[in-house]
This record gives sequence, structure tokens and C-alpha cells, in this order.
Amino acid sequence: MVKKIIFVIFLSIILLGSIGFSKTYAAKDTKDTVDTTIEGADNFLEKGGSSVINEETLKEASDFVFNAFLAVAIVIVVIVGMIIGIKFMMAGIEEKAELKETLVPYFWGCIVVFGAFGIWKLVVTILSEF
Repeated sequence: MVKKIIFVIFLSIILLGSIGFSKTYAAKDTKDTVDTTIEGADNFLEKGGSSVINEETLKEASDFVFNAFLAVAIVIVVIVGMIIGIKFMMAGIEEKAELKETLVPYFWGCIVVFGAFGIWKLVVTILSEF
């Protein structure tokens, strides 16, 4: 079961990486990317290293990271819950008792994960109003 969870996490990371990569680089030409990078570096050096943070870009990046991690967490929670549920349906009496014991850390893990996402969203929402 641990190998399956690790496989799911690894697959999710690869999937999210490919989504982010394709969103960032798919529509751009390599020459445009290099030219834009060089222009940005020149502008940075001309300003003496002080640059203004673009709030809209920062918000978009934060939303993307939040939604990507939330999607991965939901997928992992659902898959692990399904595995535990199927094992519970097929198990005997002694195995059901052991599976009930595994539900306690599963439950607390769900609370921690989704609580962290809730706190993150709350902080971002409050700070975006200032």
C-alpha cells in the first residue's frame, strides 16, 4: 500500500509539472523567451536591482500553486479512502479492526491537509485586501 501511495504522489508531481511546463512554455518561441529574459535582466541591472513586484502575477502564481496542491491532495485523499474502503469491505473481523485503526491517522491527515489549505486561502484573502 505504501508503494501505491508513493506511486500516486510521484505520478501527481509529474502531472502537475507537465501542466505547469506546458502552460508556461508551450506557446512561446525559444527566441522570444531568450530575448525577453535578456531584456528583463538588462532592465533589472539598469534599475540597480530594485524592481516592483507585479501583484497580479503574484496572485496568479499563488492561485495556481494553491489549486494544484489542493487538486493533488484531493486525489490522494480519495484514492487512499477508496483503498481503505475496499479493503474494509473485503476484510474479515480482525482485519476490519486493524483497518479502523488506520482510519484515525487518515482522518487526522485529512483535517491537517484541508485545514492548512483553508488557513492558506484565508491568509491570502485577508492580505489581498490590504
